[in-house]
Amino acid sequence: MTETARGHVWIAGAGPGDPGLATVACMRALAAADSVLYDALASEELLRAAPAGCELVYVGKRAARHAMTQREIGAEIVRRALAGQRVVRLKGGDPFVFGRGGEEALACRAAGIAYTIIPGVTSAIAAAAYAGIPVTHRGMSASLGVVTGRTRVDGGEPGDDAASSRPGTLVVLMGVEGLAATLRGLMDEGWPPATPAACVQWGTTPRQRHVVATLETLAEAVAKAGLGAPAVMVIGETAALADELAWFEPGPLAGKRVVVTRARAQASELAARLAALGAEVVEAPVLSVRHTPEGLTTDERVGSRWDWIVFTSANGVAAFFEALNGAGRDARALGTTKVAAVGGATAEALRARGVIADFEPARATGAVLAEELPRVQGARILLPVSSLTDDRMAGALRRRGGLVEQVAIYETVPAPLDEARREAVLAADAVLFASGSAARFLRAALGEAALAPPARLVAMGPESAEATRAAFGRVDVEAAEPSLDALVTATVKALSWDS
Repeated sequence: MTETARGHVWIAGAGPGDPGLATVACMRALAAADSVLYDALASEELLRAAPAGCELVYVGKRAARHAMTQREIGAEIVRRALAGQRVVRLKGGDPFVFGRGGEEALACRAAGIAYTIIPGVTSAIAAAAYAGIPVTHRGMSASLGVVTGRTRVDGGEPGDDAASSRPGTLVVLMGVEGLAATLRGLMDEGWPPATPAACVQWGTTPRQRHVVATLETLAEAVAKAGLGAPAVMVIGETAALADELAWFEPGPLAGKRVVVTRARAQASELAARLAALGAEVVEAPVLSVRHTPEGLTTDERVGSRWDWIVFTSANGVAAFFEALNGAGRDARALGTTKVAAVGGATAEALRARGVIADFEPARATGAVLAEELPRVQGARILLPVSSLTDDRMAGALRRRGGLVEQVAIYETVPAPLDEARREAVLAADAVLFASGSAARFLRAALGEAALAPPARLVAMGPESAEATRAAFGRVDVEAAEPSLDALVTATVKALSWDS
């Protein structure tokens, strides 16, 4: 079997949590992947870099909660590569810094599989930096030691490795569970009890928190603050600089888990905006969009067939222009045909294709658009819509004398949720609905399970709000208009109630 037939494996460090710290090499590997095996600490934003059709496989390992054993992960990597796949093993931090990447590389080598190691930014340095702690500093620390706080496989006690040397700064990874024993061991080996020490939880992410204490009091401070894994301990004189150098300020959605229910192809921009405000974004696409342009005219008649094309969604825009482009035409083919958009999100989708809407209603609903659209009497009007769209808008335009051609050019179908995403939805702080279909399909996907009572339900526009109320019995905040900007603003408003 040739190397190409065997596929290739990239063992890649995802960095410590902030997706902006992932390397260019890591992003290139993800973009070329057939499958990605990822850990619990891998960012959702990084997973979005994988191409459509790439299989995402969760193999996360946390203390006492393993989706797969290390042996099973190695076997799965080998199995996929032998089948010819391009496999990315995406690991939090750096794969060779307590990441067991060496074991996975050895498994590939034993199976004759080509592999590439992509280093990542380790939390040992990054978490400290985001808390304002330099791990080396002139006059304070000229050396760095990195150890694991977990009990060693050979039966050693927590802290055995740490006690064996005395660097200027000591960073302890995976050490929350045995923290008190580790700290006692260090003091027994001669570290002064008054040595500055810090604990940084969820370093580099919007959920980051930290405490600064001393070697003697750190365990108590960590317990009092309720910090837990994943966390990094920094011990040494530089830890005291956190009070002076701390710079990282999470946004207004810091620590909030926000579920985006849009189709995967549409979710990226919304997810990025929410993440920029500090949210932990969970993409739970409960629907997918399938274009059905068979009934749409796209030949040379397209420039003279209609006086108005009325778009009621960004999906309609995407499906229409995909069909037009497929026929070898673009926006120029529309000639003098005027274009209407129901609201901001739809207008933005048109602008992305070089078309500025000639008309937007005062309020972004189909009913208001049908009432306010100018020069309807005798006008030939195309409504490119979803297969689920009723004929209310078409009927209103016909009553005004319009000659309406309504064509279903896309259909929205349910998409299943895997168990991990289902659990994430049920534990969410907010769930966002950009369409009525998303609300209906999520209700069906959850079955009898109920959303947590504190979860805020946020709808983008009146039609989404109506469907959300029908599905879940309530809407906490409705966006002022059906646009991404308004939806993000509504989400911040909804979650500010918990502050």
